Amino acid sequence: MKFTTLFSALLLGLSLTACSSPDGAATAGGPKPYPHTTCLVSGNDLDSMGGAVTKVYGNQEIKFCCNPCVKKFEANKAAYLAKL
Repeated sequence: MKFTTLFSALLLGLSLTACSSPDGAATAGGPKPYPHTTCLVSGNDLDSMGGAVTKVYGNQEIKFCCNPCVKKFEANKAAYLAKL
């Protein structure tokens, strides 16, 4: 019984290590991280309005400075995604 528990813990630890990425980037199946420190819509610093708003579109994480920028982005996604 003790061997089975130890073996299971070892396998779990190895699988978690294999799934993590050393630089904090998204692993397979996760969204691509947002590459900028400014809002894609307004160009403002992400913390300028009290904290970034994060959304995922397709396989891309997008960060905004505020909810009104999210609405502007959603009205014209293609134009803003071209900025990436």
